[in-house]
Amino acid sequence: MPSFKIWPRSLIHCLAILLICGTVAQCELQKDIEYGRAGDVILKLDASVPEGAGPFPAVIIVHGGGFTGGNKQMYVTHMFDPLTQAQFVWFSIDYRLAPQYKFPAAVEDVDRAIEFVKSHAAQFKVDPRRIALLGESAGGYMVSYVGTQNEEKWHVAAVVSFYGPHNLTGEYEMRTHAGVKPSALTAFLGITTFDGNAFALLKKNSPINLVRKGMPPYLLVHGSKDTVVDYQQSVDMCARLKEAGNACELYTVEGGKHGMDNWEDTPAYKQKVVEWLQETLH
Repeated sequence: MPSFKIWPRSLIHCLAILLICGTVAQCELQKDIEYGRAGDVILKLDASVPEGAGPFPAVIIVHGGGFTGGNKQMYVTHMFDPLTQAQFVWFSIDYRLAPQYKFPAAVEDVDRAIEFVKSHAAQFKVDPRRIALLGESAGGYMVSYVGTQNEEKWHVAAVVSFYGPHNLTGEYEMRTHAGVKPSALTAFLGITTFDGNAFALLKKNSPINLVRKGMPPYLLVHGSKDTVVDYQQSVDMCARLKEAGNACELYTVEGGKHGMDNWEDTPAYKQKVVEWLQETLH
């Protein structure tokens, strides 16, 4: 009998991207480009560049994985095809993971990626005025955090956060109330004992508490039935952004659980994200 091999989902997405680059969208996929170094760690990204003169709008993509796992070809792959077909340059990055590397290591790596893309804009046919961040879960936290920064060299034109924890104190309380140890969160922040200092650290590094006037527009995408990161996190973050005079839109995936892997029956979010980016980065 013939044998049939079940391909890993991440590999299937990679093959799909290669097919699209070779036929429909006419792009070039470049793998494992070094975008920076942190000590002895070489930081790498994958880049998809459309054919044509450009310059094109660009999206820097930050994967999830609970701060302790994942890579540039996991979890975020659902957005590769839509961005490719809409002729965005996109960069999917690796970053340093906890517990070996604690906060702010991963955030610093996102900053490095922004600086790399800006300094190599001509090489990748990027319009440096039209760079967005997109992250999911832990990556959603990081892009939301980076969007609060006030340094011009790390400024981006838009932020898309998929089900990111914006209030770390609330995330900790939700998990402990459910009887779940927030081990990934504590590993990320280097917390060993939950005392007053630990809660101060959670509060200090929560994007919702860092919102200021003059931040880039945000699109928050969240499933209404998420039991990993409470949907209310995005509701509250969007409200706080608007209160400070910033633009924010919340797109709700009705009945959606945590992770785009669970949204195969509700693909409309892909078109929403692309259209929002096209309008915001016009």
